[in-house]
Amino acid sequence: MKKNVLIIISLAFVSSFLFIGCNKDNTKEEIDNDPGSATDNAQAERIFNNVSNIADQAYNSEKFYKSSDDGDENILGNCATITLDTSVYPRMLTVDFGEENCLCGDGRYRRGKIIVSFTGRYREEGTMLTHTFDNYFVNDNQVKGTRIVTNEGRNEDDNLYFTINVDGQIIKADGSGQITWISNREREWIEGEDTYEWFDDVYLITGEGHGKTAAGRNYIVKITNPLRKEIGCRYFVSGTYEFTPEGIPTRIVDFGDGECDKIITVTVNGITVIINLP
Repeated sequence: MKKNVLIIISLAFVSSFLFIGCNKDNTKEEIDNDPGSATDNAQAERIFNNVSNIADQAYNSEKFYKSSDDGDENILGNCATITLDTSVYPRMLTVDFGEENCLCGDGRYRRGKIIVSFTGRYREEGTMLTHTFDNYFVNDNQVKGTRIVTNEGRNEDDNLYFTINVDGQIIKADGSGQITWISNREREWIEGEDTYEWFDDVYLITGEGHGKTAAGRNYIVKITNPLRKEIGCRYFVSGTYEFTPEGIPTRIVDFGDGECDKIITVTVNGITVIINLP
């Protein structure tokens, strides 16, 4: 094993242990210890990725009420009203969670609307899907901005691939500030296209992003090995990315070797921490 040190902890203790190195200079340790950057980025990633999952499930209405994690569990249950308007162009899909918080099948409370405009079918080259929000909240965190998915056709491996551009903001429920998250990525559809079954789809994700934490610290993210997203699993099952907060060392985040679990490792300055994601 190449990693010098292994520490097993839960996410709740990341703020205490994750970014403390072996330097004896306490001031240097305090500078390196910045859990806010990592947790704010993870929160933004999760919320905006879930937006796409919700919209995809809503559009595929017969699959909309299935959850990959718990068999036939209703991922949105009775929380959302879905409206599809094909009389306008671009066509409009609205997922309305109502004006009061509703507990969804993934254990998160939501209210407000996700609005998706789309110029054609998901599988057609050139189709553009634009996700916007109307007073949309997840666990009382307000979500703003746009998420644009464009079908770029087939690559040299004859797989459909998509560009995904996010310019988003999250106003944190605890009043600590606003997260800014900007992401430019490609998503290659490597399995499941032929079956027309949503839950067997598999994608490889590459690209980069940057943002600013609620505390005002800038950071950049670069995927170094493609992130493998199996729709039948809540988490990425493999892949790595580099996460660099402004002024402090780069962290290497590793999602593992293909198992569908919530375990990742984070390495900084030769110290590796094992984290159980929520």
